[in-house]
Amino acid sequence: VKGKAIGDDSWSGIKNLKNNITMMMMGSASDLPPEPAEKTQFIEDMTESQVNQASDYPPGLHNLGNTCYMAATLQCLKTVPELKAKLEQSSGQFTRQSMVGSEGICAAMKQLYKEMDTTSEPVTPLVMLKVLHMTFPRFAERGEGGVFQQQDANECWTEIMRMMSEYLPGEGSTSTQTVRKSFIEQYFGGENVTTLKCSESEEEPEAKSIEKWTQLRCHINTDVRYMQLGLTMGLKENIEKTSPTLGRNAVYVKTSNVNRLPSYLTINFIRFFYKEKENINAKVLKDIKFPMEYDALELCSPELKEKLAPARDLFENLRQKKIEKELSGKDIKNKHDEKDEKKEVKYEPTSFPDDIGSNNSGYYELQAVLTHQGRSSSSGHYVAWVKHKEDNWIKCDDEKLSIVKDEDVLKLSGGGDWHVAYTLLYGPKRCEVWEETEEKKEEKKEEVPEMEKME
Repeated sequence: VKGKAIGDDSWSGIKNLKNNITMMMMGSASDLPPEPAEKTQFIEDMTESQVNQASDYPPGLHNLGNTCYMAATLQCLKTVPELKAKLEQSSGQFTRQSMVGSEGICAAMKQLYKEMDTTSEPVTPLVMLKVLHMTFPRFAERGEGGVFQQQDANECWTEIMRMMSEYLPGEGSTSTQTVRKSFIEQYFGGENVTTLKCSESEEEPEAKSIEKWTQLRCHINTDVRYMQLGLTMGLKENIEKTSPTLGRNAVYVKTSNVNRLPSYLTINFIRFFYKEKENINAKVLKDIKFPMEYDALELCSPELKEKLAPARDLFENLRQKKIEKELSGKDIKNKHDEKDEKKEVKYEPTSFPDDIGSNNSGYYELQAVLTHQGRSSSSGHYVAWVKHKEDNWIKCDDEKLSIVKDEDVLKLSGGGDWHVAYTLLYGPKRCEVWEETEEKKEEKKEEVPEMEKME
């Protein structure tokens, strides 16, 4: 007897029924559950845009002809929430006069980011590209066949930052805060205390000055294998200049120490050098390791190290609390545990109260990497790798997006023709506010009377 669905009132449709036949029935005495209103869709059956929407991924950017340098830059900068918020608040508009310059760049970025936040489909950054070309005509140069020439992504990054620095005003207005004229100077700008000493004249006094920057440079030579060494190498160098004491050119030792750290630390690897014979910016492929978490304390001046100490103590206290929790198993609870896990996690401030946009601990976490694949800055391909959640990253290869892990990002350190880290963007590492359970608080209250009795 072949299987068949039967109704509630009859066995009609079942053939060859006989007395004493054994049959197996499957079903339920109760009503069948209703069919779901929306059909279950598996990730394997989804389109790329549906996967992006379901997974909360940012949309990609269409390549308009060697425009990957711009797309990678914009994807990296989009990871800074304060920058996105500042652009949204800006009043930049497109007019004949404002299409060129800082207002046009900021208005185009504001419009592009807004569009990227409202769709999961790849976006065409045509307006952004047009404004970039009008503001910087060298980026509009064309090669054979009329196709746009490849450009240096870090040069694009630097110019966009300069335009935003001119247009976006700084935050804060109270007398107790250091008000900087530019938002970029606040959140991306650092300061070095520089000492210049003539090595050929003991009589000539040292000259001190303040140097401002929005990027730290990682120098690369045969001895450098790690980013930290490349950065510290740039803090001391010999330069030649005219000595007023000697009346001629002399060698000076220039020593620098970081006296202000920004919330967002940009590090550029000096991977390109000019080859006169070939007339190209050739690439240094050497493997230079970089960390997921970075401590900038070694770069800082003694004064700044002292200022960073309180916030660093909070991180150390948090670490000790977690160790105590693991050892006790029950006495101390973090806000992520059991009944407290639904509460909003609070964090300590990451900036000094009197300096908006600064970093008050020296601790950073990597949040975006801009890579280059190829042998020269004017050829090859640029890609952005941005942090998503936990150890998940998104590889933004123009309009194509894919998920990668921490270990994949760490492989971008160089050493071959694979994607090589060119510019890194670190954000402030945040310290959780630790809260003890009510049980633990009661124990502490009970300890106070006991101590009083002993006294």
